[in-house]
Amino acid sequence: MDDVLRVVLIGIGVILGAFLLVVGFLMWRYRIPPRGVVALAMAGFYLVVPVDVVPEAVLGPLGLADDAGVVGLAVLFALRVARARKVLRDSGVDFSRKRD
Repeated sequence: MDDVLRVVLIGIGVILGAFLLVVGFLMWRYRIPPRGVVALAMAGFYLVVPVDVVPEAVLGPLGLADDAGVVGLAVLFALRVARARKVLRDSGVDFSRKRD
């Protein structure tokens, strides 16, 4: 039993690490602000949590529709926030942390 638990924990760690790398790359590449990252992280959390609005055990593959919808909405939100930030930056708004 210890070996199975160890393998499961290592697998979860690898998946979490890969998710964090992807989110970090997306933040860097597309300049996604923290609100978008939080939305993506919450969507990832929703995928991992076993409680679903539409459970896969009852509806099979159709139960994945709510998971895909949550991830899709989070990605759209993150992209929309990134685009809005780009428009503001192009119009001259300064997003630096320095305050006088």
